[in-house]
Amino acid sequence: MKEKLKEESIALLKKLIATPSFSREEENTAAILEEFLNAKGLKISRQQNNIWSYNKNFDPARPTILLNSHHDTVKPNAGYTRDPFFPGIQDGKLYGLGSNDAGGCLVSLIAAFLYFYERDDLKYNLCLAATAEEEISGKNGLELIIPQLGTLDFAIVGEPTLLDLAIAERGLMVLDCISKGKAGHAAREEGDNAIYKALKDIEWFRTYRFPRESELFGPLKMSVTVINAGSQHNVVPATCEFTVDVRVTDAYQNEEVLDIIRQHVSCEVNARSTRLKPSSINKDHPIVLAGLAMGRQTYGSPTTSDQALLSIPSLKVGPGDSARSHMADEFIYIEEINQGIDFYISLLEEVIS
Repeated sequence: MKEKLKEESIALLKKLIATPSFSREEENTAAILEEFLNAKGLKISRQQNNIWSYNKNFDPARPTILLNSHHDTVKPNAGYTRDPFFPGIQDGKLYGLGSNDAGGCLVSLIAAFLYFYERDDLKYNLCLAATAEEEISGKNGLELIIPQLGTLDFAIVGEPTLLDLAIAERGLMVLDCISKGKAGHAAREEGDNAIYKALKDIEWFRTYRFPRESELFGPLKMSVTVINAGSQHNVVPATCEFTVDVRVTDAYQNEEVLDIIRQHVSCEVNARSTRLKPSSINKDHPIVLAGLAMGRQTYGSPTTSDQALLSIPSLKVGPGDSARSHMADEFIYIEEINQGIDFYISLLEEVIS
């Protein structure tokens, strides 16, 4: 059965690669996934470009594991030397946009889901979700369908990690800050220079260390990345606007960090969003212990994924290498996909059987 699943997974991934699926434009790959799963006799739900299904013997009395990965891609960068939509195989590598991020993970999770689909002796239900808009952290991807998935106990999020276990992931907040002063003529002692007021707060962002530090990531990181003020050389500026990139660790929640920042600075602080949360799973969680028993390593991931939208424990793991994501001439090794399928099946077997 595994060998057939592996052959079908490679064929499915080739179809996905050959079909453009930029974020917000994934309707054609959603149709491919829907057709593939329907052909397997699965009961499918679809909302916009998100597809999900449950194991055949779903029992509402049992806890449920979410198996999630995405089928949208970024746009190919200018460095491509190959056709990004041609799924060519060379030297054991399957090339194409989305092959590594995250097509290999997605088809491997689908294979694992199909492997357990008919089983009636499972301790957990399985919910498979192939979702959209991950690359832009969009609101019409996983976030859209979470309320319809029912109670979920924990998740496996398929992203390329070389099959190591990302047990935590940084969250992200982008802050728009405004320091307000009073305009005046630069030649006279008048006005209240908003730039000088902003400098004090910018220095605070540069030097402040939050009391709690993550075991995996260390201190929370804040970076001022954009600044804008002034209209002409002889006018004292009344406002100074600047942007702060905040990478929140698993030691804090986004709202908590925002409250602390507002207590320490004089500028007005507005978060564009607090929805991209830091995520983590306990090192002693059964799914993590199962991965460790298989010889995998744990680490904290600096990159953001759909984990940021989940309020349940989640483990990010999958075939492929994050370093290849978004690169020109993206590829994944065929053997990595085969290993990914074996890994997901063995990992789940330890927990749900």
